[in-house]
Amino acid sequence: MSKKSANTPRAAAPHSTRRIQTRRSGVHGKGVFAVQDIAEGERIIEYVGEVITWAEAQRRHPHDPTDPNHTFYFHIDENRVIDALYGGNSSRWINHSCDGNCEADEENGRIYIKALRNIHAGEELNYDYGLILDERYTPKLKAEYPCWCGSKNCRGTLLAPKKR
Repeated sequence: MSKKSANTPRAAAPHSTRRIQTRRSGVHGKGVFAVQDIAEGERIIEYVGEVITWAEAQRRHPHDPTDPNHTFYFHIDENRVIDALYGGNSSRWINHSCDGNCEADEENGRIYIKALRNIHAGEELNYDYGLILDERYTPKLKAEYPCWCGSKNCRGTLLAPKKR
């Protein structure tokens, strides 16, 4: 967790331009938006936070008891998860879409969000969370993970279809 105050100004790198911005989303809560055009295949941001075990993630769950299925966890592998509630950046605000314009890409235990197609300035970034639970997907369980993406391919749930 950073000790730097939220009010402490950060010096921008020379010639750097802001590519994304976090603001209110029409999909859900906060969202991340392109401030400038982003090319297909471009790495946009790394999903960062505290790397913990799944046992620790279960101990911390839920982040918000009033919304128990909303977390900032990102699965790395069977042993580790990123908890972006601690040390996370704006990547934690990228919303789900069943027809995302981005995807998560794992490289050597690090997670990067990259563009699946050209993204225009002003567009909200999103990717398919693809949540998978061990238990049987009942209508009640699917309803606990609602999707509001509005895509024509919307599954109505953040849960990924189980492989047969």
